[in-house]
Amino acid sequence: MKLIIAIIKPFKLEEVKAALADIGIEGMTVTEVKGFGRQKGHTEIYRGSEYTVDFLPKVKLEIAVDSAVAEKVLETISTAAHTGKIGDGKLFVLPLESVVRIRTGERNGEAL
Repeated sequence: MKLIIAIIKPFKLEEVKAALADIGIEGMTVTEVKGFGRQKGHTEIYRGSEYTVDFLPKVKLEIAVDSAVAEKVLETISTAAHTGKIGDGKLFVLPLESVVRIRTGERNGEAL
């Protein structure tokens, strides 16, 4: 099993969610986060004063999947979240040791 963490632009969330549903991915956790990478924020003017926005809004998706479909999920997220501009985001893949569905007690693959 794998845990896929995706950091994407907020306006791409619905597109990514729909693409994942099309390949049969039913569950994910979504968190609104802030961060920066190479783009290092930007400068804005508010009421005549210039200030720097260091952290930009992003969306973090966490998806637990079977190892057999992990590559397809990565491909799907990459394609759906891609704009070709700086700040498109990152994908992280971590090994997932164990999963337990609290309601039924099912474990690992059955719990996914």
